[in-house]
Amino acid sequence: MKFIIDNWMLIALAVISGALLLAPILQGAVATGLGANDAVQLINREKAVVIDVCEPAEFAAGHVVGAKNIPLGDLQGKLAGAVKNKKLPLILVCQSGARSARAVATAKALGFEAVHSLGGGLGAWRAANLPVEKS
Repeated sequence: MKFIIDNWMLIALAVISGALLLAPILQGAVATGLGANDAVQLINREKAVVIDVCEPAEFAAGHVVGAKNIPLGDLQGKLAGAVKNKKLPLILVCQSGARSARAVATAKALGFEAVHSLGGGLGAWRAANLPVEKS
């Protein structure tokens, strides 16, 4: 106990250092996914396919231009038929990024090699002033 009292500043410094080392890891866990501008580059340079995993009503209200709609519940059965080339990059999109992040595991299990979730979803796409179409 005397050691702790005599060296409280060193102990506090060690705790603060540990917290600062963990901060980037925790931020990385929260901010996952591909950024909107990075997604545009992937679409333009590598012919990435955009799959919207929202429900049909959400998709009709607004989606990334050129996106195909396969609801998350149907992804397992319909993705391989919609995208024949499993080597093409795949960008999964939903309204907030949560469903598309879950869909990444499904796409990888189906054998797709380069699968990305749009971080922040359609909201981030709109925030970047990128085009949205309605059907």
